[in-house]
Amino acid sequence: MTTSAADIDLSDIPFWLQPPNRREEAFRRLRRLDRPVHMRENHIPFVGGGPGYYALVRHADVSEASRNAGVFSSEPTANSVPDMPRWLAVYFGSMINMDDPRHARLRRIVSRAFTPKVLAKMEEDLARAAREIVDRAVAEGPGDFVTQIAARLPVRVICDMMGIPPSHHDLVLRRTNIILGNADPEYSGLRPDMSRWNVAKGLLRLLNAGRHLSVLARGLGRERRREPTGDLTSILVNGEEHLTPQELGSFFILLVVAGSETTRNAVAHGLKLFTDNPGQRELLLDDFEARIPGAVEEIVRYSTPVIQFRRTLTRDHEMNGQQYRKGDKVLLFYNSANRDEAVFTDPDTFDITRDPNPHVGFGGPGPHYCLGAHLARREITVMFRELFTRLPQIRSTGEPDRLLSNFVNGIKHMGYRLE
Repeated sequence: MTTSAADIDLSDIPFWLQPPNRREEAFRRLRRLDRPVHMRENHIPFVGGGPGYYALVRHADVSEASRNAGVFSSEPTANSVPDMPRWLAVYFGSMINMDDPRHARLRRIVSRAFTPKVLAKMEEDLARAAREIVDRAVAEGPGDFVTQIAARLPVRVICDMMGIPPSHHDLVLRRTNIILGNADPEYSGLRPDMSRWNVAKGLLRLLNAGRHLSVLARGLGRERRREPTGDLTSILVNGEEHLTPQELGSFFILLVVAGSETTRNAVAHGLKLFTDNPGQRELLLDDFEARIPGAVEEIVRYSTPVIQFRRTLTRDHEMNGQQYRKGDKVLLFYNSANRDEAVFTDPDTFDITRDPNPHVGFGGPGPHYCLGAHLARREITVMFRELFTRLPQIRSTGEPDRLLSNFVNGIKHMGYRLE
């Protein structure tokens, strides 16, 4: 199984400007290689760089590296290719960038908010939020599906969980866009180049966005320590095991960024997929409650909202015939693993009846599997139930305006119609 992939550079910004089908073809070629390719790494002014990384593109490699956290470490950082400097880690050094026992401690504390019992109690609140969002969109008339509908539910849900008042929801959404869209000119206000001045401005905007969200969460934490209310912030800052102010700020950034972006983009991609695949839409509407669980899993597999995370080797290790050395970096490309022909029949086909569907759209198996996966599933389900019950003829229109990112498979804007 040999072919050439010398022309594929996953670190190159123009690669991520290509249409999705071109990118998928590149990953298909990478999966056909005998060994993972070692990619160069960009040197980022004021942050640094490194010797490069191995691109793990097969389902077997991504899954095994995810399980084996003792060898494939999330430290020093999992959410950036270069090591994160301290001045950024203050805000973005959350538990996804930690291994046990630190990771286990934080996950144990925050998992109190994500038990099935707690999530079941949220069902009515989710339904009401979705209903009010659709009411507002109907009153406004069709415009941008992302800003009117898809982006509103997850930010509202997370802010309500934390006790963030509605007056701050738009601020949270704007800061979230800057954090995950810091390479995209629309959100960063910058050119997509690596000049020192351009990078410096982008990093300053990123730092300020993180600081604003952290200050918001830490201020609320101080209030809840004085007067607990029973919301998630109260749970996280009180009790024998609790988060420090810095941990609370970093967790809120993680929660609102990861939690909102996954649901937001799954809903946006989902409407596009059901528009482009009318047979699958009819199948879902024929028996919504029975088929929506499979539909959600297939939307997440097919769209893979989070493209990749990084791991670092703690020791020399051999995996699936490839020898790695201590200190090597690997990127786990979930989007490629979710199209692996060795695991999925007709992987480029959108099929809501796909069974089994062992996708890694919420991360691979292991200690870093997405803590909010069940909440995301409920949000996606509730939103499509509201949309297809109230607006059964809703369709996307035109091509989506996609986020420039090698981290999030985002849709910034997408037109829609109701008839």
